[in-house]
Amino acid sequence: MVQPVVRKANLAALDDAELVRRALDRDADAFATIMQRHNQRLYRIARSVLRNSVDAEDAVQEAYVAAFTHLATYRRESPLVAWLSRIVMNEALGRLRRKPAATDFAPLEAVPEAEIIQFPSSATNEDPERTMAQRQILQLVENATDALPEVYRVVFVTRVIEGMSVEETADLLRIKSETVKTRLHRARQLLREQLNKQIGPIMMDAFPFAGRRCERLTAGVLERLGLDK
Repeated sequence: MVQPVVRKANLAALDDAELVRRALDRDADAFATIMQRHNQRLYRIARSVLRNSVDAEDAVQEAYVAAFTHLATYRRESPLVAWLSRIVMNEALGRLRRKPAATDFAPLEAVPEAEIIQFPSSATNEDPERTMAQRQILQLVENATDALPEVYRVVFVTRVIEGMSVEETADLLRIKSETVKTRLHRARQLLREQLNKQIGPIMMDAFPFAGRRCERLTAGVLERLGLDK
């Protein structure tokens, strides 16, 4: 069992160019390493278009199949992730066109497992109240992001959530860099408006001090007073 683990660790250290070379030789582990390395970005791109976790996952899967089937056509003129991103974008847009017409503010799907933004989780085991608050904030951000019109939503996800550069985003979307900046500015405005409408009830639960934290403080005070139970 040791050898496969070591082999995968070694593959993870390789750059994309070498992984492509091995994938062209039908190395299954090389294919797997490429996917594990780029899954998150590609999923986020697909979901920014489709607003549905299941459809996004299916789109990424289809895009991978198409890309790997035609891997020999990859000319390395751009990074592998950019090439894959373009294929995913085309797949997602194609699926969107085949869907029944809907407005940009259609009812949002519930996404209990898909997380667009990862919040710090260092206190997860010790502070369930804070974890719940983080989940509520996360859901608010996801819902507000989903509610953005597509032209702004995709730019927001690629630039802010995925951290792609202006140039990478412009290349992916086939638009000018200035257009990326303009759309991102507008996306932030719309997102702020959406969050302002929803943040009130959530703020009532801000800075939680209950559960284990409350019990710990109470016990500590009682102990210092000689009244510990």
